[in-house]
Amino acid sequence: MKLITLMENTTARDDLVCEHGLSLYIEAAGLRLLFDAGQSAAFADNAEKLGVDLSQVDVCILSHGHYDHGGGIARFLELNDHAPVYVSRHAFGDFFNAEGKYIGLDSALLAEDRIVFAGDNRQLNEAVSLHSCAGFPEPCPTYPGGLTVEKRGQRQPDDFRHEQYLLIREGEKRILISGCSHRGVMNIKTWFAPDLMIGGFHFMKLDPEADRIKLRAAAAFLMQKDTVYYTGHCTGEKQYALLKETMGDRLHHLSTGSRLDSADVF
Repeated sequence: MKLITLMENTTARDDLVCEHGLSLYIEAAGLRLLFDAGQSAAFADNAEKLGVDLSQVDVCILSHGHYDHGGGIARFLELNDHAPVYVSRHAFGDFFNAEGKYIGLDSALLAEDRIVFAGDNRQLNEAVSLHSCAGFPEPCPTYPGGLTVEKRGQRQPDDFRHEQYLLIREGEKRILISGCSHRGVMNIKTWFAPDLMIGGFHFMKLDPEADRIKLRAAAAFLMQKDTVYYTGHCTGEKQYALLKETMGDRLHHLSTGSRLDSADVF
Protein backbone atom coordinates (compact mmCIF):
# COMPACT_ATOMS: atom_id res chain seq x y z
CA MET A 1 0.00 0.00 0.00
CA LYS A 2 1.13 3.51 -0.86
CA LEU A 3 -0.55 6.60 0.58
CA ILE A 4 -0.20 10.33 -0.13
CA THR A 5 -1.89 12.91 2.10
CA LEU A 6 -3.61 15.37 -0.24
CA MET A 7 -5.15 17.43 2.57
CA GLU A 8 -4.65 17.77 6.30
CA ASN A 9 -4.67 20.65 8.77
CA THR A 10 -0.90 21.11 8.44
CA THR A 11 1.45 21.01 5.47
CA ALA A 12 4.91 19.62 4.87
CA ARG A 13 5.53 21.92 1.88
CA ASP A 14 5.12 25.66 1.38
CA ASP A 15 3.58 25.19 -2.08
CA LEU A 16 0.72 23.04 -0.76
CA VAL A 17 -2.50 24.37 0.72
CA CYS A 18 -3.68 23.11 4.10
CA GLU A 19 -7.13 23.45 5.67
CA HIS A 20 -9.16 21.81 8.43
CA GLY A 21 -9.97 18.65 6.52
CA LEU A 22 -8.68 15.32 5.31
CA SER A 23 -8.05 13.70 1.94
CA LEU A 24 -5.90 10.64 1.26
CA TYR A 25 -4.82 9.07 -2.05
CA ILE A 26 -4.17 5.35 -1.70
CA GLU A 27 -2.83 2.66 -4.02
CA ALA A 28 -3.57 -0.82 -2.71
CA ALA A 29 -4.31 -4.27 -4.11
CA GLY A 30 -4.53 -2.98 -7.68
CA LEU A 31 -6.92 -0.12 -6.84
CA ARG A 32 -6.40 3.64 -6.88
CA LEU A 33 -8.52 5.08 -4.10
CA LEU A 34 -9.49 8.55 -2.96
CA PHE A 35 -10.45 8.52 0.71
CA ASP A 36 -12.24 11.81 1.54
CA ALA A 37 -11.86 15.10 -0.31
CA GLY A 38 -11.24 17.84 2.24
CA GLN A 39 -13.58 20.78 2.72
CA SER A 40 -12.92 22.47 -0.66
CA ALA A 41 -11.40 21.93 -4.09
CA ALA A 42 -7.93 22.67 -2.68
CA PHE A 43 -7.17 18.94 -2.28
CA ALA A 44 -7.31 18.63 -6.07
CA ASP A 45 -4.78 21.46 -6.53
CA ASN A 46 -2.49 19.70 -4.08
CA ALA A 47 -2.97 16.41 -5.91
CA GLU A 48 -1.71 17.96 -9.15
CA LYS A 49 1.40 19.31 -7.43
CA LEU A 50 2.00 15.92 -5.82
CA GLY A 51 1.75 14.07 -9.14
CA VAL A 52 -1.57 12.39 -8.37
CA ASP A 53 -3.91 12.10 -11.37
CA LEU A 54 -7.41 12.15 -9.89
CA SER A 55 -8.93 11.26 -13.26
CA GLN A 56 -7.39 7.79 -12.87
CA VAL A 57 -8.89 7.05 -9.44
CA ASP A 58 -10.95 3.84 -9.47
CA VAL A 59 -13.02 4.37 -6.32
CA CYS A 60 -13.78 7.33 -4.06
CA ILE A 61 -14.79 6.76 -0.43
CA LEU A 62 -16.42 9.27 1.88
CA SER A 63 -15.71 8.34 5.49
CA HIS A 64 -18.68 10.24 6.94
CA GLY A 65 -21.11 13.09 6.31
CA HIS A 66 -19.12 16.15 7.42
CA TYR A 67 -18.12 19.03 5.15
CA ASP A 68 -14.40 18.86 5.97
CA HIS A 69 -14.25 15.41 4.39
CA GLY A 70 -16.82 15.74 1.60
CA GLY A 71 -16.64 19.40 0.57
CA GLY A 72 -14.39 18.58 -2.38
CA ILE A 73 -16.47 15.71 -3.78
CA ALA A 74 -18.12 17.91 -6.43
CA ARG A 75 -14.66 18.88 -7.72
CA PHE A 76 -13.61 15.24 -7.82
CA LEU A 77 -16.68 14.36 -9.90
CA GLU A 78 -15.68 17.06 -12.39
CA LEU A 79 -12.16 15.66 -12.73
CA ASN A 80 -13.06 11.97 -12.77
CA ASP A 81 -15.77 10.57 -15.07
CA HIS A 82 -16.13 7.00 -13.83
CA ALA A 83 -15.28 6.31 -10.18
CA PRO A 84 -18.19 5.54 -7.86
CA VAL A 85 -18.33 7.52 -4.60
CA TYR A 86 -19.22 5.16 -1.78
CA VAL A 87 -21.02 6.80 1.15
CA SER A 88 -23.15 5.68 4.07
CA ARG A 89 -26.89 5.91 3.52
CA HIS A 90 -26.91 8.11 6.63
CA ALA A 91 -24.26 10.55 5.32
CA PHE A 92 -26.71 13.24 4.17
CA GLY A 93 -28.15 14.02 7.59
CA ASP A 94 -28.40 17.48 9.13
CA PHE A 95 -25.23 17.66 11.20
CA PHE A 96 -24.12 20.51 13.48
CA ASN A 97 -21.06 21.30 15.58
CA ALA A 98 -21.07 22.33 19.24
CA GLU A 99 -21.60 26.00 18.29
CA GLY A 100 -24.64 25.16 16.17
CA LYS A 101 -22.93 25.58 12.79
CA TYR A 102 -24.15 23.29 10.00
CA ILE A 103 -21.33 20.91 9.09
CA GLY A 104 -23.12 18.49 6.76
CA LEU A 105 -22.73 17.79 3.05
CA ASP A 106 -24.17 19.66 0.09
CA SER A 107 -27.46 17.88 -0.59
CA ALA A 108 -27.01 18.61 -4.32
CA LEU A 109 -24.62 15.64 -4.39
CA LEU A 110 -27.61 13.33 -4.03
CA ALA A 111 -28.51 14.09 -7.64
CA GLU A 112 -25.21 12.60 -8.84
CA ASP A 113 -25.66 9.09 -10.21
CA ARG A 114 -22.18 8.05 -9.04
CA ILE A 115 -23.09 8.51 -5.38
CA VAL A 116 -23.50 4.92 -4.16
CA PHE A 117 -24.75 3.87 -0.73
CA ALA A 118 -22.21 1.32 0.42
CA GLY A 119 -24.28 -0.65 2.92
CA ASP A 120 -22.82 -2.05 6.11
CA ASN A 121 -20.21 -4.13 4.30
CA ARG A 122 -18.92 -3.63 0.76
CA GLN A 123 -16.16 -5.73 -0.81
CA LEU A 124 -14.23 -3.67 -3.38
CA ASN A 125 -11.94 -6.55 -4.32
CA GLU A 126 -10.49 -9.58 -2.55
CA ALA A 127 -8.26 -7.42 -0.32
CA VAL A 128 -10.14 -4.13 0.09
CA SER A 129 -13.47 -3.62 1.85
CA LEU A 130 -15.69 -1.02 3.55
CA HIS A 131 -17.43 -1.51 6.89
CA SER A 132 -19.87 0.56 8.95
CA CYS A 133 -19.67 -1.59 12.10
CA ALA A 134 -23.35 -0.80 12.63
CA GLY A 135 -24.57 -2.24 15.91
CA PHE A 136 -21.10 -3.15 17.12
CA PRO A 137 -20.65 -2.70 20.89
CA GLU A 138 -18.65 0.31 22.06
CA PRO A 139 -16.78 -0.87 25.17
CA CYS A 140 -14.76 2.36 25.45
CA PRO A 141 -16.31 5.82 26.00
CA THR A 142 -16.41 8.19 23.03
CA TYR A 143 -15.86 11.95 22.99
CA PRO A 144 -18.43 13.46 20.61
CA GLY A 145 -17.37 17.05 21.32
CA GLY A 146 -20.92 18.42 21.19
CA LEU A 147 -21.65 17.22 17.63
CA THR A 148 -25.34 16.77 16.93
CA VAL A 149 -27.76 15.62 14.24
CA GLU A 150 -31.24 17.05 13.65
CA LYS A 151 -34.09 14.56 13.34
CA ARG A 152 -37.77 15.51 13.10
CA GLY A 153 -36.90 19.06 14.06
CA GLN A 154 -34.99 18.07 17.20
CA ARG A 155 -31.23 18.11 17.65
CA GLN A 156 -29.72 15.17 19.45
CA PRO A 157 -26.22 13.83 20.04
CA ASP A 158 -24.84 12.29 16.86
CA ASP A 159 -24.46 8.52 17.04
CA PHE A 160 -22.15 8.62 13.98
CA ARG A 161 -23.97 5.86 12.17
CA HIS A 162 -22.87 7.68 8.99
CA GLU A 163 -19.22 6.68 9.55
CA GLN A 164 -17.51 3.90 7.60
CA TYR A 165 -14.00 2.45 7.59
CA LEU A 166 -11.67 1.14 4.88
CA LEU A 167 -9.91 -2.16 5.52
CA ILE A 168 -6.96 -3.25 3.38
CA ARG A 169 -5.35 -6.68 3.70
CA GLU A 170 -1.73 -7.22 2.71
CA GLY A 171 -1.02 -10.88 3.27
CA GLU A 172 -1.55 -11.39 6.99
CA LYS A 173 -1.34 -7.65 7.73
CA ARG A 174 -4.43 -5.48 8.21
CA ILE A 175 -4.46 -1.76 7.42
CA LEU A 176 -7.39 0.30 8.67
CA ILE A 177 -8.22 3.80 7.36
CA SER A 178 -10.61 5.97 9.40
CA GLY A 179 -11.61 9.56 8.70
CA CYS A 180 -12.26 10.90 12.21
CA SER A 181 -12.93 7.82 14.37
CA HIS A 182 -15.99 9.51 15.91
CA ARG A 183 -17.16 6.20 17.34
CA GLY A 184 -13.93 6.00 19.30
CA VAL A 185 -10.46 5.14 18.07
CA MET A 186 -10.14 2.57 20.87
CA ASN A 187 -13.39 0.89 19.82
CA ILE A 188 -12.32 0.83 16.18
CA LYS A 189 -8.96 -0.66 17.11
CA THR A 190 -10.81 -3.35 19.07
CA TRP A 191 -13.17 -4.16 16.19
CA PHE A 192 -10.48 -4.48 13.51
CA ALA A 193 -7.23 -5.30 15.39
CA PRO A 194 -5.22 -3.59 12.63
CA ASP A 195 -1.45 -3.76 12.24
CA LEU A 196 -1.49 -0.23 10.83
CA MET A 197 -4.16 2.39 11.52
CA ILE A 198 -4.37 5.70 9.67
CA GLY A 199 -6.68 8.67 10.29
CA GLY A 200 -7.96 11.15 12.84
CA PHE A 201 -8.54 10.28 16.51
CA HIS A 202 -11.06 13.07 17.23
CA PHE A 203 -9.31 14.15 20.43
CA MET A 204 -9.10 17.85 19.51
CA LYS A 205 -11.93 18.81 21.89
CA LEU A 206 -10.16 17.20 24.85
CA ASP A 207 -8.16 19.65 26.95
CA PRO A 208 -4.51 18.51 27.14
CA GLU A 209 -4.41 19.55 30.79
CA ALA A 210 -7.91 18.93 32.18
CA ASP A 211 -8.28 15.70 30.16
CA ARG A 212 -4.69 14.55 30.53
CA ILE A 213 -5.72 11.35 32.34
CA LYS A 214 -8.17 10.44 29.54
CA LEU A 215 -5.55 11.04 26.88
CA ARG A 216 -2.89 9.04 28.69
CA ALA A 217 -5.38 6.19 29.22
CA ALA A 218 -6.18 6.25 25.48
CA ALA A 219 -2.48 6.13 24.63
CA ALA A 220 -1.95 3.16 26.93
CA PHE A 221 -4.91 1.34 25.39
CA LEU A 222 -3.70 1.98 21.84
CA MET A 223 -0.25 0.63 22.75
CA GLN A 224 -1.75 -2.81 23.41
CA LYS A 225 -0.52 -5.27 20.79
CA ASP A 226 1.70 -3.95 17.99
CA THR A 227 -0.44 -1.53 15.98
CA VAL A 228 1.38 1.41 14.37
CA TYR A 229 -0.56 4.68 13.98
CA TYR A 230 -0.46 7.63 11.60
CA THR A 231 -2.79 10.41 12.66
CA GLY A 232 -3.64 14.09 12.25
CA HIS A 233 -6.56 16.37 11.36
CA CYS A 234 -9.02 16.06 14.29
CA THR A 235 -6.53 14.55 16.74
CA GLY A 236 -5.20 17.99 17.73
CA GLU A 237 -1.58 19.13 17.83
CA LYS A 238 -1.24 19.42 21.62
CA GLN A 239 -3.17 16.20 22.09
CA TYR A 240 -0.86 14.46 19.62
CA ALA A 241 2.18 15.68 21.54
CA LEU A 242 0.79 14.24 24.77
CA LEU A 243 0.01 10.88 23.12
CA LYS A 244 3.49 10.82 21.61
CA GLU A 245 5.06 10.92 25.07
CA THR A 246 3.55 7.48 25.75
CA MET A 247 3.40 5.99 22.25
CA GLY A 248 6.83 6.98 20.96
CA ASP A 249 7.70 5.51 17.57
CA ARG A 250 4.35 3.71 17.36
CA LEU A 251 2.69 7.09 16.62
CA HIS A 252 3.39 9.30 13.60
CA HIS A 253 1.90 12.52 12.21
CA LEU A 254 0.13 12.92 8.90
CA SER A 255 0.61 16.22 7.08
CA THR A 256 -0.39 17.55 3.67
CA GLY A 257 2.15 16.20 1.21
CA SER A 258 3.40 13.35 3.41
CA ARG A 259 3.91 9.94 1.83
CA LEU A 260 3.64 6.52 3.41
CA ASP A 261 4.58 3.11 2.06
CA SER A 262 3.44 0.09 4.07
CA ALA A 263 6.69 -1.64 3.11
CA ASP A 264 8.44 0.82 5.40
CA VAL A 265 6.12 -0.13 8.28
CA PHE A 266 6.00 -3.93 8.02
